Amino acid sequence: MEELPVGTAQEQESPSELLVGTRERIVRAASQLMQRHGYDGTGIKQISVTANATAGSVYHFFPGGKQELAVAVIRSGEQEFIDELDAVMRAESDPAEALRIFTALLADGLHASGWHSGCPVAATALGASSRLPDIQVAAAEALAHWHEVVFERLKEAGIDEEEARGLAHTVISTLEGAELAAQLSQSREPLDLAGKHLARLVDGALRVAPAPVGGGEGDGGARGAAHRHRP
Repeated sequence: MEELPVGTAQEQESPSELLVGTRERIVRAASQLMQRHGYDGTGIKQISVTANATAGSVYHFFPGGKQELAVAVIRSGEQEFIDELDAVMRAESDPAEALRIFTALLADGLHASGWHSGCPVAATALGASSRLPDIQVAAAEALAHWHEVVFERLKEAGIDEEEARGLAHTVISTLEGAELAAQLSQSREPLDLAGKHLARLVDGALRVAPAPVGGGEGDGGARGAAHRHRP
């Protein structure tokens, strides 16, 4: 996640832009801090200072306090992940190659952050979800939505629905574990290896995908057929 600049010139923003900008700065600041210190290690005062906002502003946007803000962090991280993953998987017609590209992007971002900015959903929820149901529900929904994105892309590529559903779970679980391992080891190798082996799994599923019935060039079945005919 992009680092948040401190001391944003608020006077250059219109009132409506200021409201949106302040809320966004608060969420981004909370996300950065919770990725580094976890939910319990992050306080409202830290968040307000990092966001260049007052504590009153934090409670104005999040009257439920840190717990409500943590849910917003999870929702933001969920959408960011969906946008990036879906963009890669739609830009690259081969889902196996798309996963290699996406894991490389995750590794690049983690390395650029000094190994601090891992998954905001996991970092925020771990240690808090067991006692705070709202956070647990938000994190579970994020994982389910990520799974759905991968599932739909794999199914569109021609993989059998049941196989695509199980493979999508494997993709998300592997990405989450590899990102944490890369962060802890301060090495991109776990993500690079995860991308390599996930691509092999997807490629194997594409090779055995059923042949299209009357399918034309460019549809999902045609992509599966192309994989089956690779040497």
